[in-house]
Amino acid sequence: MTSTSHRPVAADKPSFIEEFTPKSLTTLREGYGFTQLRADAIAGLTVAIVALPLSMAIAIASGVTPDRGLYAAIVGGFLVSLFGGSRFQIGGPAGAFIVLVSATVARHGVDGLLLATALSGVLMIGIGLLRLGTFIKFIPYPVTVGFTAGIAIIILASQLRDLFGLTLDGREPGEIVEKLHVLWVALPTMNGVAVAVGFGTIAMILALNRFAPRLPALLIAVAATALIAGLFGLPVATIGSQFGGIPNALPVPALPEISGERIIAVLPDAIAFALLGAIESLLSAVVADGMTGRRHRSNSELLGQGIANIGSALFGGICVTGTIARTATNVRSGGRTPVSGMLHALFLLGFVMVAAPLASYIPLAALAGVLVVVAWNMIERHAISALFRGSRGDAAVLAVTFLLVVFRDLTEGIVVGFALGALLFIHRMAAAVAIEERKATHTHPETDDKSPYDPRQATDNATVVYKISGAFFFGAAASVGAILDRIADQRKNFVLDCTDLPVLDSTAAHALEGAARKARQSGIRFIIAGARAPIRRMLLTHGVRPPMVKYKPDVASALAFLDKDGG
Repeated sequence: MTSTSHRPVAADKPSFIEEFTPKSLTTLREGYGFTQLRADAIAGLTVAIVALPLSMAIAIASGVTPDRGLYAAIVGGFLVSLFGGSRFQIGGPAGAFIVLVSATVARHGVDGLLLATALSGVLMIGIGLLRLGTFIKFIPYPVTVGFTAGIAIIILASQLRDLFGLTLDGREPGEIVEKLHVLWVALPTMNGVAVAVGFGTIAMILALNRFAPRLPALLIAVAATALIAGLFGLPVATIGSQFGGIPNALPVPALPEISGERIIAVLPDAIAFALLGAIESLLSAVVADGMTGRRHRSNSELLGQGIANIGSALFGGICVTGTIARTATNVRSGGRTPVSGMLHALFLLGFVMVAAPLASYIPLAALAGVLVVVAWNMIERHAISALFRGSRGDAAVLAVTFLLVVFRDLTEGIVVGFALGALLFIHRMAAAVAIEERKATHTHPETDDKSPYDPRQATDNATVVYKISGAFFFGAAASVGAILDRIADQRKNFVLDCTDLPVLDSTAAHALEGAARKARQSGIRFIIAGARAPIRRMLLTHGVRPPMVKYKPDVASALAFLDKDGG
């Protein structure tokens, strides 16, 4: 009779070329025709319409001129789609970077920001080439939800000045508590017209999203308020009055100032950009996979994101990452290949070249209204409610991450949230390890040694059988090891059934070695049954070897051995 083994089939590891081939090249190899081009062009145009006001709004909120957001969306967005590992990813400036970018500009100036952006690109390329993209996806879900909600609150707070048309005596503080205090003090300077424009923009976006969801609500709302402000000469700050408008062409690429001292100074910011960009882009790619049933290449995506950030910095743009909202818009609009992302960048360039003078009339209060809506949509309210209802541990991880992001630091929030999530997982896995007594019975002489032992057969009082199940690792090693020590003192023979033991680490192996040594000193025969090859190899490495123990393929074989050996 042929026996089959129930082992998981491991997928073949892709070659270097397969893993880092851009999805744009893959889709072109599959065949690309007019039907795909038409679908990609419609999706690309739709995404460009959404990205145009958003890119300017994010740049202004980040403390730089609006054109730098457009450069990031055009150059970075094109390169993300050209070199990335996702069919549907749309790259560009993201709201999550607002706090980091504004802090970097405050510390190092715009030139320091560009150097940090370029360095972050180099770091992301390194992360991708080292194939670390898979590990970035291990960040717990409560951490991402809490982080995103925290970023949303920070974005919302950053837009209050423009939304209410407040006039400040000095620079707006970065810390949220100090910021809110300064804004409260400046409340008497509120501009009623700016308030009307800002909240009118919000109302228009919400109404269009509800009653005409197919229309580009962001662009229509911004265009309408710009038209009204221009025709009636409303006394509100605009892109033209604040920044002098935007150029109608891309700048000549140039390297930022590079020196050892400058690199060391901006390196912490570059690391923060790289980590946040990697997390955001891979989360966005996972969202696209869930919407389409496709699979992205994590490390290839990071490579593309790195190239895009270097390119964006060369053209004076801010940080680039995969953007969930624009990527989802691309999928819903029928985008099929990375060509839609490249076309979105070209459409944006066309808008800039043709309509740059009109952008001068856009009120800053309108762009603030856009970001308020974006911030509100970033808060995953259903996910937060589910996490708080489901588990106190997950709720604690979410709350700690959120509070640290809002009141302390983005990186600190991610690191502490990840650490708490890991500890929570370790606690749950340790609690899932079970060790229970089973009846030890001799096999009938006429049966095969490998027959299952039958609890109806006579019990052997000299032998004890215990079954261990669950992941036996450092989190459970102390408690399980203590139980094993006590068990080994009870009988003449001790059989440990490891059939349902999927994982065993070095700490657990050391605990088993101690129990086996103690059993031998007490004259007890210790048999390990059913240990899979990786677990047996780990045990042998840590000294759990004959004559201290004997290994048998299953419990029935172990009991038959004891029966024949006079157990």
